[in-house]
Amino acid sequence: MAEHAEFIPFRFHVALYDGEGGSLLCEGAFSEVSGLEATMAPKALKEGGRNWGEVQLAGPTTFAPIVLKRGITAVADLWRWFDVSTRQANHALRMNGTIDVFHPERPDAPLLRWRITNALPTRFKGPDLSSTASQVAIEELQLVHEGLELEHV
Repeated sequence: MAEHAEFIPFRFHVALYDGEGGSLLCEGAFSEVSGLEATMAPKALKEGGRNWGEVQLAGPTTFAPIVLKRGITAVADLWRWFDVSTRQANHALRMNGTIDVFHPERPDAPLLRWRITNALPTRFKGPDLSSTASQVAIEELQLVHEGLELEHV
């Protein structure tokens, strides 16, 4: 019978930096990350004399919002960033970041890394507070961003 890998609840490490190569604002571990998606909308070009189909040109690329769920981190730093970006009229306070994905059998070394550019928080959701339950520090953080890159570590 094959030996199963130990369950690792937080397989994704997120680090957010102030600007390009700036100081670390926050880092934490999350159990779910979604929205690692880029979509390119092609532009069709009709050419005279070309009767069999259109020329397909590369169009603009758009990025889905990244949603980080059920995380353990210094919640105050993320809340301050959200607060400064929304209520305190610093609408251009963007962060760059990395999302490391760990292999279930080797939790000490990242398997690959996603880089995000110019991220901005658009939703912050804390856990439901209950004296009888042990909840995580952040239930959900949603980020919009301007770029996504994948690198193998």
